[in-house]
Amino acid sequence: MTESPRPTPASAGWEPSGSHTRTFMAWPALDAIWEEDLRSVREDIARIARAVGEYEAVVMMARPEQVDAARRAVGSQVEVIPLTVDDLWARDTVPVFVEEGGKVTGVDLNFNGWGDKQEHKNDGAVGRTLLQKYGIPRNQAPLVAEGGSFETDGEGTLLIAESSIVNDSRNRGKNRDVIEAELKQTLGVEKVVWLAGVRGEDITDAHVDSLVRFTAPRVVLLDRAHPGTPPDSWSRSADQAKSVLSKATDARGRRFEIIDLPQPDLDRITGRGDDFVATYANIYVANGAVFMPLFGDRQADDRARGILREHFPEREVVPVAIDTIASGGGGIHCSTHDQPGQPAA
Repeated sequence: MTESPRPTPASAGWEPSGSHTRTFMAWPALDAIWEEDLRSVREDIARIARAVGEYEAVVMMARPEQVDAARRAVGSQVEVIPLTVDDLWARDTVPVFVEEGGKVTGVDLNFNGWGDKQEHKNDGAVGRTLLQKYGIPRNQAPLVAEGGSFETDGEGTLLIAESSIVNDSRNRGKNRDVIEAELKQTLGVEKVVWLAGVRGEDITDAHVDSLVRFTAPRVVLLDRAHPGTPPDSWSRSADQAKSVLSKATDARGRRFEIIDLPQPDLDRITGRGDDFVATYANIYVANGAVFMPLFGDRQADDRARGILREHFPEREVVPVAIDTIASGGGGIHCSTHDQPGQPAA
């Protein structure tokens, strides 16, 4: 009997030697979700697509009746394909790509609207439909998760918040040990580092891609509250993450180097909202560039850009204004999903 090849993460996203074939994005579709902000969130999405499109191929998924409007907004450099979506969060709806036997496979994580918190009839089918369109083999995961819920280093280590995956709305009846085994089997990682996260404060139950991100093996950026900000559930979650990471090792036994990435002053930012996510950690690393949010606190924006330049010296750091996306609880990484491989012609 021939043993099936063990999957390995196809890309951690930041490797200088790595590259993307394309970036997938989704055109916000529903008034029921964004209400009076639908126009401005589409402007944010178009702004990201045009920026990323300067560095690599971008494919925008849009409902058939919205394709023409999306094309006008994103310009000729971005390909718009008809595919019925509900919302913009491509990081969570597009499959995660791994390598199996030298070939890229798409892992469908069974998106269920972050535990049935939002309409997802169409977004739940994006994985299967997209893989069929591009002729990529599909592996249906044995668990429910989202791409933004974990972070990998490309060398066998995965970081994840327990709050976002060990719960009955996603994986009823499964404990942490079972889920860890399924993550290792499905994604090809060797070690899972568990953070506590935050339950019930946002729709994702605390995705790790807004908290901690790899810039290189064992080196992580950690979101931190602006100095002087009163403590809350999010800052306590970051404190807990720092405590865990300072004592943990990666899959190769190395200690983590933790780089604080301070948030802006909330009194100086241009965006607002109860769900506003003012983190610089939700970056997107593309071919030749790193895309970061611009929040309007000039001092904090410049500080974050400097930190990113230091840790991504081979890439240009490109700031993008995304206030409406941030008001919806997400960022640039949440809105994009990379397909690893040779750049599309």
